[in-house]
Amino acid sequence: MARLPRYVVPGQPQHIIQRGNNRQVIFAAEADFQFFRDALVDAAAKHGLAIHAYAWMTNHIHLLATPDSEDSISKVFQSVGRPRKDHRIE
Repeated sequence: MARLPRYVVPGQPQHIIQRGNNRQVIFAAEADFQFFRDALVDAAAKHGLAIHAYAWMTNHIHLLATPDSEDSISKVFQSVGRPRKDHRIE
């Protein structure tokens, strides 16, 4: 089942949750957390998402963040989900 559309009000804080497929582990090692954090910070700065708080578990994350525009959140997570040119995934 597809997720419900996200309602975004620019300038209003949002509680964002991202889970692995079937709640599978997405962060198996410290390097995984570091890689995701770096990608998230870069994408948030580029697409106008202010991150206020976060909680990361091995199989999901919670963010409290304020988007600058209606598409800030979707653009950030699209960007984070793509391999970065300066990092190789082996």
